[in-house]
Amino acid sequence: MREWFTVPELAELMLPDMPKTERGIHDMAIRQNWRGGSLCRKRERRGGGLEFHMSLLPHRAQVKLAAITSVDTAREESRERRKALYWTHWDAMTDDQRQICHARLHVIRTVDEAFALNRAIGRVETVEETLARELEPFGVSFSTYYDWRKALHDVDSEDWLPALAPKYFATGEVRGPKADIHPDAWAALKSDFLRPEKPGFSACYRRVEAAAKKHGWGRLPSERALRRRMDSEVDKVVQAYAREGAKKAEALYPPQVRTKDHLHAMELVNTDGHQIDLFVKVPWKPLKPVRLILLGIQDIFSGKILSWRLSEAETWDVVRACIGDMIEDFGIPKHFYMDNGRAFASQAISGGAKHRNRFRKAKVNRFSIDEEEVGGILKNFGVDPHFTRPYAGQSKPIERAWKDLAEEISKHPAMSGAYTGNKPDAKPENYRKRAIPLDVLQAHVAERIAEHNARTGRKSDTAKGRSFDQTFEESMAHPATIVTRATAAQRDFWLLAEKIVQVRKNRGEVHYLNNIYWSADLTAWCGKKVKIRFDPDKLHEPVKVYAPNGKLICEAACTQKGRFNDVEAANIHNRNRKAFLKLQKARADLHRVLSADQLADVYSAGEPAEPKQKKPVRSAVTRAFTGNLAVKAQSDVFSDDEFEAGLADALSSLSGDGSIIPFPTGNRPGGIASGRNRRTEK
Repeated sequence: MREWFTVPELAELMLPDMPKTERGIHDMAIRQNWRGGSLCRKRERRGGGLEFHMSLLPHRAQVKLAAITSVDTAREESRERRKALYWTHWDAMTDDQRQICHARLHVIRTVDEAFALNRAIGRVETVEETLARELEPFGVSFSTYYDWRKALHDVDSEDWLPALAPKYFATGEVRGPKADIHPDAWAALKSDFLRPEKPGFSACYRRVEAAAKKHGWGRLPSERALRRRMDSEVDKVVQAYAREGAKKAEALYPPQVRTKDHLHAMELVNTDGHQIDLFVKVPWKPLKPVRLILLGIQDIFSGKILSWRLSEAETWDVVRACIGDMIEDFGIPKHFYMDNGRAFASQAISGGAKHRNRFRKAKVNRFSIDEEEVGGILKNFGVDPHFTRPYAGQSKPIERAWKDLAEEISKHPAMSGAYTGNKPDAKPENYRKRAIPLDVLQAHVAERIAEHNARTGRKSDTAKGRSFDQTFEESMAHPATIVTRATAAQRDFWLLAEKIVQVRKNRGEVHYLNNIYWSADLTAWCGKKVKIRFDPDKLHEPVKVYAPNGKLICEAACTQKGRFNDVEAANIHNRNRKAFLKLQKARADLHRVLSADQLADVYSAGEPAEPKQKKPVRSAVTRAFTGNLAVKAQSDVFSDDEFEAGLADALSSLSGDGSIIPFPTGNRPGGIASGRNRRTEK
């Protein structure tokens, strides 16, 4: 509600208990000192002046003013809502519907101009005659014209164009009114249609139609009407999310456009692996061809592939070697973008990174660094690692490069017959006709990547028609580009991997990958954790042992070599060993036809479940035993020594007091010494 008014506005309203002229209101304001308080302010509109708050007016004037302003405010708000609604409908119209509005407005304007002209020249004609003459060229009847004029009642002239929209569009529905359906039936139809199984709309309609007869939901509208309502009420994105998953709905969201003009070469690099769609013959599997992974590192500013490696699996030692090639050839980057794969997020590569969430202990906060975690290659060189979402082309531009190289490498005429297809249902006719030798593939990949970097006509914002090589070289030659080069001493950081191990308690040995390393200096570290640095390709050479604080302890020599002297061979051996054990287990299971329970049933067949216990045989008269219960029953046969000892004892008792029989002192009845003791003395 409006609360501030000028003197001319108050005079025009003719309020009770107020002067009716501007001069009178000015005098009233001077007498009551309206300008002396906070209820007076400068007018912000054009022309300036002063405005006064309505609380300065008499009570009856305030009541009348509040009633007037509330009605005007409601009318103005209604007018603004209708104006917004008209032009909202106009934006939702098609071009054909807008043409209809223009044609109707042209008829209205033509007739109005004719009436105005007749009044100007003084001609007196009836309305019917004028309408008949003016509407005849347009083919519009009297009733249609009156309907159009009725639609323009209480509508501002600037809003006539959208107000003349067809009636079927008056509610804002482009496709007409909604189909009338029972709420439960409509809920069932939407729930059935918006399922991950992606059922057809016709099948859903038939099921809901049968359910409507059972539950008394009434007659359903036609299938086409409900399909139109489904498309009108449920957005395409919602249908895609419910029926095809989040990835399909995410594809409908526009990607972020990232600029690279503010960067320079070797400031940001990114890495990823790509499985080559070729059958390759490798030395470690001569009878079965394999598919290799191409691991590469790309400069984000220029798009050049800086280094690459081929391997059967995406492991940390391959990533280490690829990073080493880049550092040795071009220098140390500032930022390194990669996904959170097992190889990139390993301790050897990104150990010590703040957001490295793989291979952490359960008790360690995921936003903190494990104190026992070794520093990886990137952190040791001061490179800041960044982990991105897998298959995110905006954050890893190398995935766009893999798309080009997949066409150039796998589908090249030199690789004909070895192409596997990029998915199971896209196998070529010459599938598995040939396998490419590993050395041939390495030369082919090197040639294709060199051509990829040297190809001109690149349309990126930084290349501008040049090649990736030219863009990279120009940026590297610019005085503002500062790239750190690795020293000879720093080469150990990418040539040597780091691992935390525990020294054995017995002789101070260090065990790693089937190898044993020992030095006399390690005896003081028995049972403690140390860091070792080693070359994964030369595990039989001495390793450097460091204390937890980084101080060098010694170089421990390899006293017992493993079966292989590099990590790749050790991994291959472990896989073959597991496959061998799995085969032996399967063979043993074939021979063990019966399980342990079945074998027990075979052996116990025909025997009673519990054997019967025989009752003990007892004599008719029972006599209590008065001797020593701990004395073991002895044989009736005495030795010569026992006989002589017994005879001497009897004679001694007869020569003494015969009425007193002494208690036996030995462990045999009637003897003072044990025969076992005598035998022991002998």
